[in-house]
Amino acid sequence: MKSIQPRKQRKHYYNAPLHLKRKWLASHLSENLLLKYDRRSIPIVKGDTVKVLRGSYRGHEDKIVAVNVSKQTVHIEGLTLVKADGTKIPKPIHPSNLLIMKLNLTDKWRRNKLEKGLSETVQKEIEAEAKEQINIAEEARKQTEEIKQELETEEESIEDELASPAPIEKALPGEKQAEPPSQKKLSTKKPAAKKTTSKKTPPKKTPVKKPATSTKKATPKKKKEEKST
Repeated sequence: MKSIQPRKQRKHYYNAPLHLKRKWLASHLSENLLLKYDRRSIPIVKGDTVKVLRGSYRGHEDKIVAVNVSKQTVHIEGLTLVKADGTKIPKPIHPSNLLIMKLNLTDKWRRNKLEKGLSETVQKEIEAEAKEQINIAEEARKQTEEIKQELETEEESIEDELASPAPIEKALPGEKQAEPPSQKKLSTKKPAAKKTTSKKTPPKKTPVKKPATSTKKATPKKKKEEKST
């Protein structure tokens, strides 16, 4: 990038292709490695042991678990953040805040690049160290596979036990055979009926009809007889 303007530099940094971003994911080497490999920095790889130089986790030293090229960050084993809901996530750290203490030499391409321009004694040391790391990685892989197989066999045995019914023990001559719990005879006794206390209902009272009272006024008979005479 030739431009001095910060806006163009930022644009180039965030919109750069992945092959350039991968090269920028580099950290400085420690003094021992700097003298051994005759170089100041190297692109960081999964499996390198690094030391945190800045931040709240300063001084923490452990292996790299993952490398995020697009976000230009690295995840280190043992460094986590707690979210508001309680879940833990790995803490992203920029490689400029790290110092490489030990390199992962299992990759052949990386070894060939490091061995360029070095003496034969240093090249032999690199190859010997690489063999040790490869052997350790294979042993760890075998152990994980064995643990997985053991777990799978245990799960299969548990499933078989649940699927198969329990064995019925045969009784000796002269002894009664124990019935399985699922085939026990049900009791023939009927459950006792509950005593119900019946309350006597009183007889219904028939309503007595009252005689209808007429509202009309009775006409006197004497007045009619007098008029007729």
